Amino acid sequence: MISQWHQLAVCPTSQQRNSMAAKEKLEAMLNVALRVPSIMLLDVLYRWDVSSFFQQIQRSSLNNNPLFQYKYLAFNMHYVGYILSVVLLTLPRQHLVHLYLYFLTGLLLYAGHQISRDYVRSELESGYEGPMYLEPLSMNRFLTALIGQLVVCTLCSCVMKTKQIWLFSAHMLPLLARLCLVPLETIVIINKFAMVFTGLEVLYFLASNLLVPYNLAKSAYRELVQIVEVYGLLALGMTLWNQLVVPVLFMVFWLLLFALQIYSYFSTRDQPASRERLLFLFLTSIAECCSTPYSLLGLVFTVSFVALGVLTLCKFYLQGYRAFMNDPAMNRGMTEGVTLLILAVQTGLIELQVVHRAFLLSIILFIVVASILQSMLEIADPIVLALGASRDKSLWKHFRAVSLCLFLLVFPAYMAYMICQFFHMDFWLLIIISSSILTSLQVLGTLFIYVLFMVEEFRKEPVENMDDVIYYVNGTYRLLEFLVALCVVAYGVSETIFGEWTVMGSMIIFIHSYYNVWLRAQLGWKSFLLRRDAVNKIKSLPTATKDQLEQHNDICAICYQDMKSAIITPCGHFFHAGCLKKWLYVQETCPLCHCQLKNTTQPPGLGPEPVPQVNLGAAQHTVHQEATGAPNIQHQEGNGVEPVNNEQAVIGQDSVDVKEDHNTLDNASSSEANQVTTASEGLAEEQEEVITQDLRGGIQK
Repeated sequence: MISQWHQLAVCPTSQQRNSMAAKEKLEAMLNVALRVPSIMLLDVLYRWDVSSFFQQIQRSSLNNNPLFQYKYLAFNMHYVGYILSVVLLTLPRQHLVHLYLYFLTGLLLYAGHQISRDYVRSELESGYEGPMYLEPLSMNRFLTALIGQLVVCTLCSCVMKTKQIWLFSAHMLPLLARLCLVPLETIVIINKFAMVFTGLEVLYFLASNLLVPYNLAKSAYRELVQIVEVYGLLALGMTLWNQLVVPVLFMVFWLLLFALQIYSYFSTRDQPASRERLLFLFLTSIAECCSTPYSLLGLVFTVSFVALGVLTLCKFYLQGYRAFMNDPAMNRGMTEGVTLLILAVQTGLIELQVVHRAFLLSIILFIVVASILQSMLEIADPIVLALGASRDKSLWKHFRAVSLCLFLLVFPAYMAYMICQFFHMDFWLLIIISSSILTSLQVLGTLFIYVLFMVEEFRKEPVENMDDVIYYVNGTYRLLEFLVALCVVAYGVSETIFGEWTVMGSMIIFIHSYYNVWLRAQLGWKSFLLRRDAVNKIKSLPTATKDQLEQHNDICAICYQDMKSAIITPCGHFFHAGCLKKWLYVQETCPLCHCQLKNTTQPPGLGPEPVPQVNLGAAQHTVHQEATGAPNIQHQEGNGVEPVNNEQAVIGQDSVDVKEDHNTLDNASSSEANQVTTASEGLAEEQEEVITQDLRGGIQK
């Protein structure tokens, strides 16, 4: 009973689990939101040109300011800003929250100082020093400042989690002095005293926590060293990647930049823009938001998440909620993001002017869209073909599959047409058009195979040479894809040799050559060799005659269909030629007995025996002969060895019967193999007993 109460106390209820899940989501959102300002600070520091900044200062009235006299100090502060940004980015969430609370308290104290200064200034301008209740305007100013100071003090005490509200009440001294009818000149001095007192409080707080950054850095260093020693640098990198939530962090940062860019444009425009103007605004805003490495990474992760959403929606459209049950990981969309990053680095995107960057970015985005369409096809192709090969008669499933294929057939062709209409043709645009046309051709091939499957389903019998048609359709697409990849490599090599050579461009060409050319060529050649060997083996096997098929009277053990024509393996098994050819793509053995199928012209029955069970009768006879201690009863007549009596003849005949029974087992189809095996084992046991009895009778005689 106590254990049951303990389990009830330990196991959380559904409401507690929901609250815990909501708390975890809130903490994850807070973790991202608190780190975004550090990325924005890094981006601002990267954009800031110190030299040009000081040139502007020298031309302005601030040239005589001592703060701007030391240029090297500003350079050092620039690097200190980088260090502080990295520290803020990598701080643990708990310490980061405390840091933001301290910063918020400082802002509130500054707001209190501003309220007091504005109140004192307004009182000096009015010049009224009498009682406030006699002057309505003075009373309104006092009440407004008092309410503002009370709000500031309350918020500061709540943020710092302390009940000592007097620590944040120094800015209320000018209000108290005015309430006591202190002269205005004295109120100005009191306001300055309040400001100095608040500054001393802040300095005391900073001095008391001066060793906190050192202790935090020391403990962080110990943890990093321990992780590296135990798990390695890769584990450290993965841990930081997961704790900082780098993809989501950079995506939120880039979306914030893009929203600010759009807002700044529309806030300065009164007239509505046309459709062409909106498209140009969209491209230029994206170009403005990828002028630094940090914003470029943000765009890369944003494109990855957009691609993930599109591919998830595609799979959900095809399979419904079963898509998440069967494949919860889904497609991560990293291919599209990596494609954008490689092209941006290769073309030097962030170093271009805004207009040129927008034009180049439009071409890169077309390539990314083509990659997304290809990924959608990779998701849809097996689902559509499996739906066509299955006996699912749901019209809604077939409609979704066919409609998505039609979209993937029409949209790439339309995109290629729009590119030809609005852009001047060059090699990169030719690659995009070629990729779009290849996608449409592959969709056309998928629809053609789907129609063949549906025709086969309505005919209730297999279509001849179906595998050949599928092979030729897929082979044609793979060949065209290989040629496009080869042209890309050739263009890249020519640009490297005759144009500007870069290390990054050479590495990208090498990687592209290895993965998209060399590995594809190896895969295609290996597939061709496997198919050629399978065809040669099928041609070397004899074809069953009509009498042999009637005598066999069984189905194909691979496809479970009736055999109007068949080939015979060296081990004596009958299969459809097409079915056995598909099998030989994977293995080079018989599907039933696993005997090696070689290129041979021997008739069936003369080849090697497939399994050792064919000599079971003779083996059993030897075992019983050794077990009973029976001598080898033979006598010599001439040069031959003949049986002494009829019992040995019976033994030989029974052994032949056992062999024939096991050959019958081998010729049986896979659907009846278990039943035939059981019957054969029973028959072998009965024959074994007969042999043993006859042998013992012969010995007694």
